[in-house]
Amino acid sequence: MDMLNDPALDAFQAEVRAFLESALPDDLHGAASRATSVFIDPAVTLPWQRILNARGWAAPDWPAEFGGPGWDEMQRYIFAAECARAGAPGLAPMGLKMVAPVIMHYGTAEQRAHYLPRILSGEDYWCQGFSEPGAGSDLAALQLRAIADGDDYVLNGSKIWTTHAHFANRMFALVRTSSQGKPQAGISFLLLDMASPGITIEPILTLAGDHEFNQIFFDDVRVPQANRLGGENEGWSVAKHLLTFERGGRYAPSLIERLERLRTPPISDPVLRARIDREAINLTALQALELKAMRGVGSNPALYASALKILGTETAQRIDVLACEMAGHDAWAEADGQTAPGVAVAVPRYLNDRAASIYAGSNEIQRDLIARLILG
Repeated sequence: MDMLNDPALDAFQAEVRAFLESALPDDLHGAASRATSVFIDPAVTLPWQRILNARGWAAPDWPAEFGGPGWDEMQRYIFAAECARAGAPGLAPMGLKMVAPVIMHYGTAEQRAHYLPRILSGEDYWCQGFSEPGAGSDLAALQLRAIADGDDYVLNGSKIWTTHAHFANRMFALVRTSSQGKPQAGISFLLLDMASPGITIEPILTLAGDHEFNQIFFDDVRVPQANRLGGENEGWSVAKHLLTFERGGRYAPSLIERLERLRTPPISDPVLRARIDREAINLTALQALELKAMRGVGSNPALYASALKILGTETAQRIDVLACEMAGHDAWAEADGQTAPGVAVAVPRYLNDRAASIYAGSNEIQRDLIARLILG
């Protein structure tokens, strides 16, 4: 973070670095470099979340009134960069970074008081119920029915690609409460208990062999209408608010660290060195755009969110290719405990990141959104 040139931020950076050096357990140090996905097993992330929560740092983006540290954008960015530098595991984003902001914005006082402390502590672990077998990038086509019955909705249908549903005790979901008018007009946003009778979870293994995704089946599942966020049939607006947080982000800090690890040991091949240098230049530009977005310079958040999602995920995929090429045959061999950590994760990370340009709205869709925002 050589762009600081601010004594107060320098002092904050030193505070964060000292905390990480003293508080990050040895068994979690470097966990990020061993991860093959942004979604790390909660057996790793939740102990670290509890340590951060005790310091008041589990939710860097949250305002102080809801239990966050109340940091400004530069402090959040510094914190992300220092966590990446230390190799700290990233926390599960579905609760802290995705549903929490919409609960703050759309939730009732009772919903905020109930859910937000439980998200901070990790007591509630969330999954996202958006995509369906016939509704992925075209999310407005979703068909999971929610029929009002007394004080409840009764849900029937399915969700797919549901990350970490097998760990989660809570889900935020988009459901169809009306078939009248435009498809987007009949969608509602619900918070539900994964222990509800009638929910079945079936695993989906990834190309990398990980059990990260699931398909969820709902058979007459009852969800209290009090668990709705926003008005009935107004869930599309809630979802758009949430997707701004899912698509945007701080890609550069972790990617810079990942790229730097490829330089160790020094590389003799001039072509590989040139390709790594090219990605370093791309990351410098990406970091500059992220800093510009933080400061709200020149455009609206949705435009930045789409642009950063494209640039961040596609840069990650190019770095994955480099890592596999540099590891050579060893990257494709079965890990035997003797393989260097960077080599052992190269191919699983490459395979997992193939999905990064698809989830949260495919990059093709993001380019369409940018065109509409700029060209009308």
